Amino acid sequence: MHVLIVGAGTGGLALAHSLRQSGIGVSVWERDPVPNADTGGYRVGISPGGSRALRACLPGELYELFAATCARPPARINMLTEQLRELLSFDIEGMGANGLDGEKSVIRKTLRRVLLSGLEDQVFFGKALSHYTHNADATVTAHFEDGSVATADVLVGADGTNSAVRRQRLPEARLEDTGIVSFGGKLPMTPENEALLSRGMREGMSLVMAPRGFGGIVHSLRFDRDDAKFAARWPHFVDALDEDSIGWALWGARQNFPRDPSGLDGPPLQEMGLALTRHWHPHLRELIRRSEPSTLLHVNVRTSGTLLTWRSSNVTLIGDAVHTMTPGRGAGANTALRDAALLGRLLAETHQGRRPLLDSIRAYEAEMLRYSSEAVQASKKQMDSRDLIHKPWTGALQLAAMRAAMRTVDAVPLLKRRVLAQMMRVRGEN
Repeated sequence: MHVLIVGAGTGGLALAHSLRQSGIGVSVWERDPVPNADTGGYRVGISPGGSRALRACLPGELYELFAATCARPPARINMLTEQLRELLSFDIEGMGANGLDGEKSVIRKTLRRVLLSGLEDQVFFGKALSHYTHNADATVTAHFEDGSVATADVLVGADGTNSAVRRQRLPEARLEDTGIVSFGGKLPMTPENEALLSRGMREGMSLVMAPRGFGGIVHSLRFDRDDAKFAARWPHFVDALDEDSIGWALWGARQNFPRDPSGLDGPPLQEMGLALTRHWHPHLRELIRRSEPSTLLHVNVRTSGTLLTWRSSNVTLIGDAVHTMTPGRGAGANTALRDAALLGRLLAETHQGRRPLLDSIRAYEAEMLRYSSEAVQASKKQMDSRDLIHKPWTGALQLAAMRAAMRTVDAVPLLKRRVLAQMMRVRGEN
């Protein structure tokens, strides 16, 4: 069997490793021109479920490299007002018995470099898919814009939100513009910048709930590693190591911005961030002010619409190519890794002669649709510009009610455990 993967993102590369370990031939075709192309974004959170899926896909040595390049696991998840008053805080470090061991934070481009390791001869860059065709011998051929072609037994679309594979395979699948716009930046973790963070903020991830439906997030990333030991074991990877940093992002309904931030970057985005937060805590505003303008990026938040089942073939999809979701629950990368582990295992059963190919793909698609639909819906919550939270008067009432509910949850341990369990369920935890 040979599997052709379109897209060298997190899910596609994890799947490639899984297939290789099962003895299945694999090639990955990526539209980025070079391996170190800026893939966008800074931090990606890998849940315990995501970590287990990744471990199932990777050779042991490579998984150890991944773990060694991750930041210190977040010890807390904080919910704060825009004045940095605590509403609700989860002590992750103290709840390992509930399955939270393995929560990881990694820089996205570093994760990609880890996953490319060992696949150098299987990944082809500068290959944008034009279309694919089915052949009489039950194979499928991918045609690329530069004129090159490749044929395989299975084609997997792992080419992200703007998937060319999805456009042909599921033309009825539509992306929805949520009307939410997000932008953010980062700055180094110097003593002066660290002083802007409260103790709770230094220990993990903090979400900000502000009036008019605006929200924010602050990540504190520290890399606790022994550089000498790391260099002795992985000398070829020393140049890719990341430094301690603080990442932040803001989001809100497009209609509530003074002007549409789409298309802006650098200083204009920074100025808009300072204008939007003029009544927020001075420390939050100072994080924005001290960020290097060149690090600021914006995203128009989109999500997949409702998907119905389809007739399976030897062309299938994983990750954002089939279930784009908002960042509202941090489930996107973790769901892609779950896809990769599941599809890799089922295709291995076919390779071993234990299951017909279409049965494996059909079983994958049925299970993937089940868990990804839940993640997409949960990730939409409050990430829709039509929600009441983004309206002037009803939004103020809803915000007050949500803050009161969070304070109640924070005071009742049983409720706190249930809320945390639901948050983790969306990210792949049972």
